[in-house]
Amino acid sequence: MEFTHYSVLLRECLEGLRIRPDGRYVDGTAGGAGHSREIAARLTDGGRLYALDQDPDAVKVATERLAPFPQAEVIQTNFCQMKTVLEARQALPVDGVLLDLGVSSWQLDNPSRGFSYREDAPLDMRMSQSGTTAADLLASLPEWEIARILWEYGEERYARSIARNIVRAREKAPVETTLQLVEIVKASMPAAAKREKNPCKRTFQALRIAVNSELDVLSQGIDAAFDCLAEGGRLVIITFHSLEDRMVKQKFAQLATGCICPPEFPVCVCGRTPAARLVNKKPILPGPAELAENHRSASAKLRILEKIHARND
Repeated sequence: MEFTHYSVLLRECLEGLRIRPDGRYVDGTAGGAGHSREIAARLTDGGRLYALDQDPDAVKVATERLAPFPQAEVIQTNFCQMKTVLEARQALPVDGVLLDLGVSSWQLDNPSRGFSYREDAPLDMRMSQSGTTAADLLASLPEWEIARILWEYGEERYARSIARNIVRAREKAPVETTLQLVEIVKASMPAAAKREKNPCKRTFQALRIAVNSELDVLSQGIDAAFDCLAEGGRLVIITFHSLEDRMVKQKFAQLATGCICPPEFPVCVCGRTPAARLVNKKPILPGPAELAENHRSASAKLRILEKIHARND
C-alpha cells in the first residue's frame, strides 16, 4: 500500500514560512514528505531541512522521497524532541518550523494501524508503533477513566454509556479489534445518534489522542519549536480538530501577550513584552478548490506565529 498524505494548505504553509534559500527549517511531522519536498526544493546547498516523524513507516518513505535533496535530513523522533535533536546537530536556531497535526491518509486507510472504524483490524492506534495500544487502554483502565477520555478528548455525549458497555464487554472477552469497538459504541447510542454519518468518529479520535498523548506532546512541541526559532522565525501549525486548535490558539496568544499587570495598576511594573506576533489573527482555511480535491482537509485550520524574542517565562 502506497504511503499517501495530501499536503493540506501547501501554498499557505510555504508562504507562511517565508522560506529563504539558505535558511534552516524543520518539518516536525514529515509523513509522506509532501510539505518537506516543497520546502527542500526551495533551498540551496546553504539551506537545511530537518524532517522529523515518529512513525517508522513515514521515516522510511520520507527518506526515499527526500533522497534527491542533499540539503534534507530525515530523523525518527517525536516533534516535541526537536530541540534535543537539533542541538545535537548544532543546527540552532532555525528560521521556520511546520507542524501538520493530521493523521496521514495512509495511516487512516491502512487497516493494520487500527485508526479506522470502517475496517476490522487490531485496535492499535500508535503513531510510533511502540508502547501502549488502544486495546491495552480499554483492557486496563477503570470505567470512569475511559469515560473521561471519551468526553474530554472526543467530546462524546454518550461517553458514560460507551465506557460502561466497554467494561461489560471486556468481562466476557477482551476488546481487541476496531469492529468490536464499533459495535459497542453503536449499541451505547440511541437510534438517532447511530444514524449520524460517523457515529464512532469521536470515540476513535479520543482513544487515538490518549494512546499518543497528543495534547501533552503538542503543548511541549509548541514550546520546543518556539525555543528553536531565530528572532523573526516563524511557527506554522495545521490543526484538524477543536482541541488541537484551541491549544494552539491559546499558546500563540500567550506568546503574543505583553504586559500582564492588573488593570488597576497605573503603569506597567512587570516589564513583560510580547515574545511573538500573530501573523494571522483568524485561522486560514482551505479554499473551495482544495476542498473539492481533498474532503479530509475540511476541518483544517492554519495558524502562523512570528518570534520577536525568547519566551518571557
